[in-house]
Amino acid sequence: MMNISGIIFDCDGVLFESKRANLAYYNAILDAFGAPLVEEADREKTHLCHTAASPLVLTTLLGEERAAEALEYAAGLDYRRFIPEMQPEPGMSDVLAQLATRYPLAVATNRGTSMPEIIQHFKLDDHFHTVVTSRDVPRPKPYPDMLFEAARRMQLTPQELLFIGDSELDQAAAESAGMAFAAYGPTLDAEVQFQSFGEILESLGGG
Repeated sequence: MMNISGIIFDCDGVLFESKRANLAYYNAILDAFGAPLVEEADREKTHLCHTAASPLVLTTLLGEERAAEALEYAAGLDYRRFIPEMQPEPGMSDVLAQLATRYPLAVATNRGTSMPEIIQHFKLDDHFHTVVTSRDVPRPKPYPDMLFEAARRMQLTPQELLFIGDSELDQAAAESAGMAFAAYGPTLDAEVQFQSFGEILESLGGG
């Protein structure tokens, strides 16, 4: 078992398989602005929609001149209509419940206003000590700001925490924060890797 005092999770790609939901969300915005929709086959843009914060996504897809207006439009969208497209990772809630008896748990996500609805919909309120989004810090991942903020709220140092993420943005943020990192899923090469929540519990649950 790793010598840590708390765990921080990324949301998309770790807690949930949410590429379809994210794509539907951004395509709803693009459609409102008469812009070409992102196809699932376009891996680069799909990955951008899945990992980056909305200002970067919309600036990339619509250009700087239209991004501010698109962000204002996005703020009025009710994300709850896209939540049914999100699939929790198998065993996620049960494993979090068990880990929460041993560690304070947090979420650090490039999502913005949608996170409270997601936490409520999937009944994760009792599991997480802290939730930090891109709205809470000056800079989203890959900058370390939200990991520092999560550590501050958890009253722990970055060196006492483990961040579990699935993207290069997560990995870069952890490295910049001086925080231990574990990759979730097959997309990243990291010293510590988990392929399932069962593996997380086996490694960190302490029996």
